[in-house]
Amino acid sequence: MFTHDTTVSLTAATVLINSASAPDSLTTMDDLDALYDRWQWTGSRTHDQAELDGVRALRGRLRAIWLAEEEVAVAQLNELLREGRALPQLVKHDDFDYHIHATSPQAGLATRMMVEYAMALVDVVRAGAFDRLRSCADPSCDNVIIDLSKNRSRRFCDAGCGNRANVAAYRARKSRHLEE
Repeated sequence: MFTHDTTVSLTAATVLINSASAPDSLTTMDDLDALYDRWQWTGSRTHDQAELDGVRALRGRLRAIWLAEEEVAVAQLNELLREGRALPQLVKHDDFDYHIHATSPQAGLATRMMVEYAMALVDVVRAGAFDRLRSCADPSCDNVIIDLSKNRSRRFCDAGCGNRANVAAYRARKSRHLEE
């Protein structure tokens, strides 16, 4: 459906957005280092509070795009790309084949993340797949999901919400059956 780098970026964006859910899992430099390593970011790092604060602030901006109507999201995506001074280029590094980087390696980490995720979301819009950006179907959860399933059926996040819903449905069926 999407190129490998777009799929990785969309998945990483959901992890970043959902890191703000209680308990917040992006509060320390070690948390940021783990996120950086997990998603194989490259380029400069300052390893300071401003860098951590910039990445943390990005979560709300991405969530707003995720949950917006498509036209509003497009305007917000364009703003992120302008703000990040996006200049797409093909690059190859580490184990990744050619893919797009749209900022210089010297740009701040939050800027590189912002533009990377915006470029991935641009692909979602261009593919007519904006409806694949969703909130978790569990009413008590505020996580977001990217539905990468072929039949567009993903409803729950990775925090166990689907399992809890299935267990509750099973118990309700069992209870009804025992009452009959």
